[in-house]
Amino acid sequence: MLTLPKRIIQVLRQFETVFSERVWEWAKVLLIGAILAPGERTVAAILRVMGCADEKQFQNYHRVLNRATWSSRELSRRLLGLLVGLCVPGNEPVILGIDETIERRRGRQIAARGVYRDPVRSSKEFFVKTNGLRWISMMLLTPIPWACRVWALPFLSVLAPSERYHEERKIRHKTITDWAWQMILQVSRWMPGRCLVVVGDGTYAVLEFLLKVSRLPRVRVITRLRLDACLYDPPPVREAGKRGRQALKGKAQPKLASRLTDPTTQWQKQTLSWYGGTTREMEIATGTALWYQSPIPPVSIRWVLIRDPQGKYEPMALLCTNQDTEAAQIVAWFVLRWTVEIVQPQMTKTHLLTGAGGGDHIADLHLFVGHDDSVDQQLHELPLLLKRGLFKAVLYPLTKLLDRAHNLSEFKLLRCTCLELTHLTGQCLLPQS
Repeated sequence: MLTLPKRIIQVLRQFETVFSERVWEWAKVLLIGAILAPGERTVAAILRVMGCADEKQFQNYHRVLNRATWSSRELSRRLLGLLVGLCVPGNEPVILGIDETIERRRGRQIAARGVYRDPVRSSKEFFVKTNGLRWISMMLLTPIPWACRVWALPFLSVLAPSERYHEERKIRHKTITDWAWQMILQVSRWMPGRCLVVVGDGTYAVLEFLLKVSRLPRVRVITRLRLDACLYDPPPVREAGKRGRQALKGKAQPKLASRLTDPTTQWQKQTLSWYGGTTREMEIATGTALWYQSPIPPVSIRWVLIRDPQGKYEPMALLCTNQDTEAAQIVAWFVLRWTVEIVQPQMTKTHLLTGAGGGDHIADLHLFVGHDDSVDQQLHELPLLLKRGLFKAVLYPLTKLLDRAHNLSEFKLLRCTCLELTHLTGQCLLPQS
């Protein structure tokens, strides 16, 4: 059996008791091999990189994933505890990001796969579908001192099958927000004494979901808010002796879209933490309201309306389920989900296949370029980024190759072996101020 360095053994020791003694020896090889393996992290690739290509009992490593009894939920709990204890002081809230991703898989044996919108190849004008598995991932958003930026550290992922998958098996379908609610509830039980701040995109701006989360103590959610959302004042105080049921809402508030052009809107100029770890002077307006849509009970929120005096960024609205949170803090927490500058290869992308033979390909590139455009739109800005010289010193030989790639057609010819680096810290993609 392979011997691991003492330092990595000290880290892995926290997870050893989740497995049986025999399975743990195989699981260690799979874990270290998954870190070292370039390209797709299959069991075969892991065995090759670990020097076990000639292992006669290779099926034992496959059985760790498809037969052995161990709890992935318990592993997630322990991983979260280690990350929070290491990165988050006890008096600060735990900032969690939640998002979904598509793992492109094909084959008859992939039962839970479905047809979804491709987040990379689609844009505002074009809708592209793809086959695969939809995963919902929850990440700890925390600053890494030696990286000088915030990283998203995943610790819990849940498979969210399609509606067709559940209909064929005649079981109740769970939406993305249903799964998200279960994940948040689980994490709140793991950390009962900590304040949790969950940051998500507009997918999670669902009244039924927000109503459930708002009832959890010490948990708040921050998402985007529609500019045409129906917002109301709190219900008036009920008069003594008045008949009838208690009012759920008060007078309707103006739509946020109309507040943008209303001269009576009170705007405040503030220097906010912005994308790419920078600061920017923005105008914000904020207030409290009840978000109500029959038949769901109203949800108390604080809304924040943001606009750029220079007109570079489109106006947007945010909500927080805690009305006592300051507007600047809400914006700072929301921006955290975009401050991680990474190049994250996933599965094969059709129109980014390399010209080299042997099945080499450039995987999907999620380019977080430091602004709030959706990730699927940012890939189309790659030629402009290269032209403007936003790719700076990363690691050899990736730097020299990117310097020669001045347009998308030349970028397609880069071999995937030059893009095996999954996290480029600090100097990869820097937005211009």
